[in-house]
Amino acid sequence: MKKEKQLSSSELSQYVVEGMLEKKASNVVVMDLRKVNNAISDYFVICSGNSDTQIEAIASSVEEVVYKKTAQDPWNREGRQNREWILLDYVDVVVHVFQKEKRSFYDIESLWGDADFTYFSEDMKPSKKPTV
Repeated sequence: MKKEKQLSSSELSQYVVEGMLEKKASNVVVMDLRKVNNAISDYFVICSGNSDTQIEAIASSVEEVVYKKTAQDPWNREGRQNREWILLDYVDVVVHVFQKEKRSFYDIESLWGDADFTYFSEDMKPSKKPTV
């Protein structure tokens, strides 16, 4: 009997980033919440899009990439009707796809400021400094 390899939340967050960048998401950040007290998941992965159409495309791309690589669907989805902030909940990894204005309004990065932040550029190169 073949034993299935358990997918880590870190690997899952990388697949989410890949899905985001496939649709040209901007300001992609992975917030590692594992050392934050009372955190509700291991990672938040956040990005911005320029229009409601792009937001929908990014969220769909994330779901496609994650499903292709892991055969997992999100446990929950929110925000597809308004397409201003789409949330995909994979339990250990929570994905936030924002329109730029909504992202700055809700400012999740400040609320979870104790997290370790990793920013991604279009070429999937991680850095500890925000990409502009």
